Amino acid sequence: MSKNQLPDPSRDFPAWYVEVVKRAGMAEHSLAKGTMVAKPYGYGMWERVQRALDDRFKLTGHENLYFPLFFPESLLSKEAEHVEGFSPELAIITHGGGVELEEPLVVRPTSEALIWSTYANWIQSYRDLPLLYNQWGNVVRWELRTRLFLRTSEFLWQEGHTAHATAEEAHREALQMLEVYKEVAEEVLAIPVIAGRKSESEKFAGAATTFTIEGLMRDGRALQCGTSHFLGQNFAKAYDVTFLGSDGERRHVWGTSWGASWRLIGGVVMTHGDERGLRIPPKIAPVQVVIIPIYRSDEERSAVLEVAHKIRDSLTGQGLRVRVDDRDHHRPGFKFSEWELKGVPVRIEIGPKDVAAHQVVLVRRAGGAKEQVATSAAVDGMAGELERAQQDLYDDALEYRNAHTHTASTYDELRDGITATGGLWVGPWCGRGTCEERVTADTKATIRTLPLTPEDPGAPCAVCGQKGAETATWARAY
Repeated sequence: MSKNQLPDPSRDFPAWYVEVVKRAGMAEHSLAKGTMVAKPYGYGMWERVQRALDDRFKLTGHENLYFPLFFPESLLSKEAEHVEGFSPELAIITHGGGVELEEPLVVRPTSEALIWSTYANWIQSYRDLPLLYNQWGNVVRWELRTRLFLRTSEFLWQEGHTAHATAEEAHREALQMLEVYKEVAEEVLAIPVIAGRKSESEKFAGAATTFTIEGLMRDGRALQCGTSHFLGQNFAKAYDVTFLGSDGERRHVWGTSWGASWRLIGGVVMTHGDERGLRIPPKIAPVQVVIIPIYRSDEERSAVLEVAHKIRDSLTGQGLRVRVDDRDHHRPGFKFSEWELKGVPVRIEIGPKDVAAHQVVLVRRAGGAKEQVATSAAVDGMAGELERAQQDLYDDALEYRNAHTHTASTYDELRDGITATGGLWVGPWCGRGTCEERVTADTKATIRTLPLTPEDPGAPCAVCGQKGAETATWARAY
């Protein structure tokens, strides 16, 4: 492999991923182990994911607020299952201002403990419900094995926390927010996902039910792209959050929590990237169109740049994000490769002959097609080009997922298939944890989803041969 060549993703996908993220200028490792710097190109994608999610949160009646990064360690003692699920990952502060603290502070791994202890003060009556709140912030989980965007000790995310008068209302809320995540994943990120439930062993610590959306990456591994939890009354009872109903009876509230993080950016890289680098969906691309002027003399430079800037201004006037790469210290070939690596959806090349002929060369990153078109047609049709590029990426990812989704009716098929080919494996499951553990021990795969509504698979368990209770989708995952 040459110095400038990317690792082959079919041979070493992890190395390819890290190199693409770094060389595209998305992120880099920072000084503290497990942390990262999100550079403008990568952060720009995250900003657009934030905007897509936040707009939908507000349309569904939610408001943003903010809770502190730290909370007293004693809060965790009230919710045993929750703290047990997070205790290996907790970061705890014992000293501050040069002295030992009277009580250690936890750096939030998630905010249920702090938020539900606060909700106990905010909720008194059914008139105070529902509470529909979301916060954008960072959390810290002391991960042992980290990877840029996918798993870092500190990461950015959003976490919604809602309180309701009835179980039915809370359950609807959890499913509604799952649908929001699914819409953003598919319509904005062009990642086809499967929506479903987690098994008991895979659900969020402290939840009654965890719902998830799962995508399939180009190495045949699944990625959890967002989760929404029906908490039941678990946290309300742990933190004594009650309300006086309209009937005069006092009862505990019902809750949900839901979250998605910047691991979605890693999902975009792994779903759409190829041997040349990124392929970014136009809806989150920091640069949707790059214009490469080609010239040999100052006279040609002036004439070509004049037209390039006019094209840029016309496209910018349409609300598009456009860059003219007029760096004189790089040759056009270098620029072509660099912007391909960065995954810009559309590249426009223009030289002196193109200026004279009132045309440009249009290059599409998703399909690699290259054609000469009239300048006016390129400008007028660019919005349509970007819509097609967005759809092409989704269709390509869906085709890959469909081709790598398999069924298994016996344990040999399930075990050998996961081991040999990866991908998603769908089969009947008896619902017993022992069968789930057996598959994980033999293949390192886990149950990624169960149907949103439990249904009889009509066949015996693919693991033990006893009566099937669910249809499970298995995969190795990030």
